[in-house]
Amino acid sequence: MEYEYIIVQSVLTKERGKHGPIHIKPLPNQDPYLETMFVQCSKVLSNDFPVGTKFKIRAKIIHPIGKRSFVSSHYSWPFEVLKD
Repeated sequence: MEYEYIIVQSVLTKERGKHGPIHIKPLPNQDPYLETMFVQCSKVLSNDFPVGTKFKIRAKIIHPIGKRSFVSSHYSWPFEVLKD
């Protein structure tokens, strides 16, 4: 699968086993990127912007054997902050 641009948003979560309470998730209607997937990306998105901020990032889905699929975007890549 190639990298492509998707829209994600920072959200508060209480899911255990993750780093910190703020996570980045894909917005709905971007199949195959599901809003239940976690996004691995720069911590700047979750640390330096208010919860609920939307971003355009370049990403792809990673399918690790025996584990849950997730979205990955390199931490050094640029991103765009979107306005509502």
